[in-house]
Amino acid sequence: MKQTRFEQGMEQLGKIDGVGGEAVIRSLEDIAPDVGRYIVEFAFGEIYPRAGLSLQERELITITSLLTAGGCEPQLEVHINGALNVGVSAEKIIETFTQCIPYVGFPRVLNAIFTAKKVFAQQKILKLDVLAPDSKK
Repeated sequence: MKQTRFEQGMEQLGKIDGVGGEAVIRSLEDIAPDVGRYIVEFAFGEIYPRAGLSLQERELITITSLLTAGGCEPQLEVHINGALNVGVSAEKIIETFTQCIPYVGFPRVLNAIFTAKKVFAQQKILKLDVLAPDSKK
């Protein structure tokens, strides 16, 4: 039996965001249930399952897009957690954000880094193996 877009979306959402993503959808039930359904059916039921990109690549693109948009820290928090859940390292997340500095500036990158720091603390990722280029000598 073929899954509906909603079922496929909930399956993808579970793989990526786990309970965090489900909590976002539940938080919309009493005010905008259709928006929650759109997120599940379209983003996770149509876009995420497409061939061509891995879940890791999709989450890196997503967190970069949210950083670039700015003012999306709650969504960024969910997707940083999702990136970690699908196997993106904390170091790669920070390096991805660092790469954005010349294009979007320090304020947005700092907001993303501090959001990542909060997620890393929740996941008990206490120390990163990231060294500044000058300290690798």
